[in-house]
Formats: sequence, structure tokens, C-alpha cells
Amino acid sequence: MFAILAERGRNEFILAARVLLVLLFIIFGWSKLTDYSGTVSEMTTMGAPVPQISAAIAIVIEFFVGIAILFGIFTRPLAVVMMAYALATAFIGHHYWTMSGANQLADEVDFYKNVSIMGGFLLLYVTGACKYSLDAIFMERSSHGYSVK
Repeated sequence: MFAILAERGRNEFILAARVLLVLLFIIFGWSKLTDYSGTVSEMTTMGAPVPQISAAIAIVIEFFVGIAILFGIFTRPLAVVMMAYALATAFIGHHYWTMSGANQLADEVDFYKNVSIMGGFLLLYVTGACKYSLDAIFMERSSHGYSVK
């Protein structure tokens, strides 16, 4: 029964998963974009390499790549980018193994949340964006002889 429901609603479930997966990145990417100096300061505090560039990369990936995945454009390659970003931020921003006490537990939880998010992007890479996406529209046009620009 669950398999039938999942298959019937496959496109809708993938759309919902795609939206839920990038919501966090879009929200926090926007806050980084609108407070760049605060983001640079935060990157400096956490020990990110070249904080100004790290902040810019975080903004581009979180907000702009998040928006692209939300609309389902270049979904598979961008899912790989997001997996790499989640891994990098896990190691750069949540190095719980260097901490103790409550901070260690909080960062350990955040580290493994990033690992779990990577799993979501891996599934998105495998499934693609679904029929409710710009990828699907471009694929349809290209299969009918239209050029994708």
C-alpha cells in the first residue's frame, strides 16, 4: 500500500522533499546576503579560511544554489555541489571533536545533521527534480527538437 501511494505521488513527494531540503539554505543564505559584514565576522570567529571569500561562497551556495534547486534547474549537478558544501561546513563549522561540554554536544548534533542533509541531496541527485521543475521543462523542449538556452 505504501509503495503504491509513493509511486502515485512520486512527483509531488519529490517536489515537497526538494522544497523542504533547501528551505534551510535559502533562509540562512538570505540572512547572510543581507548581513554580509556579520557573516564575515561569524566566519572569522569559526575559523573559516579567508572569511570574506568564505562568506561569499556561503551566500552563493546557500541562497542562489538553494533557489536554483527550489525551482529545479540543474538539479543533479547542484545536488552534488550542496553535498560537498554540507560536508565542508560540517568539518569547518562543527568540529565537535575539538570541544567539550555543552558546545561539544551541540556541534556534534549539527555535524551529523549536515551528514544527514548530504543524504537528502544524494537522493535528489539520484531522483532528479521531478516533473515539477525547470529541468523537466527544458528536457521536454530538448526532446521535441527545441534548443535549450
